[in-house]
Amino acid sequence: MAKIKEIYQADEPILRQIAQPVPIAEVKSPKIRRLIKKMKTSLASEADGVAIAAPQVGENLRIFVVAGKWLNKPKKIAGDEKPPDDLICINPILLSASKKKKESEEGCLSVRWLYGKVQRARNVTIRALDRNGEEFTRGAGGILAQIFQHELDHLEGILFTDKAKEVVEITPEELEKYGKQN
Repeated sequence: MAKIKEIYQADEPILRQIAQPVPIAEVKSPKIRRLIKKMKTSLASEADGVAIAAPQVGENLRIFVVAGKWLNKPKKIAGDEKPPDDLICINPILLSASKKKKESEEGCLSVRWLYGKVQRARNVTIRALDRNGEEFTRGAGGILAQIFQHELDHLEGILFTDKAKEVVEITPEELEKYGKQN
């Protein structure tokens, strides 16, 4: 089983490679725009997806996308609330990570239905380019810090199961049942 809805699974060699930087001249190219659209579509196709890295859709490039629903507060537009736009991070680098760590549950769209506890820095700061090639710096704590670290690991060929303790399999049916209980 190689892919689920175009998302590569753990047995694909590309997930173990170090992703290559996107050349600055190509950041706004049609190829990169198509790739970002493909990543966003793949991410949106998974109800439990929070972020996705380019290697997970078969491209060995340093890009990840965080679903807008995991970013800050919803935007108000004409009285309606909508989640913020997805965060596009091209050529992201970790600028700093707090010494304080937190152990949290993690899963991955490329290691389906396995979950485990991973120790991550509580706070991080990254620098990246947006889809227009503009550099930005963003700090994060809590779940967003965890997401940034998970996605940066993907770009280094590291899966969360390489770091996780107490890994268990939880089927989609069990997850749904658990969700209804809470």
